[in-house]
Amino acid sequence: MNIPQTKKEMQASLIENQDFKNKDFTAEELYPAEFESCIFTNCNFSQQNLGPFSFIDCKFENCDFSLSQFAGTTLRDVLFSNCKLMGLRFDACNPFLLSFEFQDCILDFSSFYKLNIKGTHFSKCRMRETDFTETNLSNAVFDSCDLSGTTFSNSILQKADLRTSQNFSIDPEVNSITAARFSRANIAGLLGRYKIIIEN
Repeated sequence: MNIPQTKKEMQASLIENQDFKNKDFTAEELYPAEFESCIFTNCNFSQQNLGPFSFIDCKFENCDFSLSQFAGTTLRDVLFSNCKLMGLRFDACNPFLLSFEFQDCILDFSSFYKLNIKGTHFSKCRMRETDFTETNLSNAVFDSCDLSGTTFSNSILQKADLRTSQNFSIDPEVNSITAARFSRANIAGLLGRYKIIIEN
């Protein structure tokens, strides 16, 4: 794979249909570029500034983004699979056509504040202390996720599916949950403010 060597070259680069494997981007310099239909496997982006980058129709597998900076980053039709995404400010991404999916990821302490991410799928993710304040999650799917300490405040959860997720606390009086789907096993997550006792 030929990667441009100068910053000037890289700023003008469109990199398509490339596979990046076992790359440690904390040890080698990254220059801004637009990546389309690329796959990143076992790559380390931790604590890197990814603000000037665009990732379109890309897949990240077993990658570490812990404490990376996403200010202005374009994420469009991106799949994160088995990635570590702790402490990320997704709300700082470029909001234009922002879209992503998460499978088996760790999203602890990340923020989706005020984003419009209708229909987003989170599958088997750990999302402790994650912030969804004022986020539009209409038709979103939380499949078997751990939502311990996650903040839902003035969030739109209309038609969202949380039937298989656990440890959430959602106040129906300050969130929009019309037609959202829950299960008997997790319905207690809607009743926390009422201080009632639910027995089997």
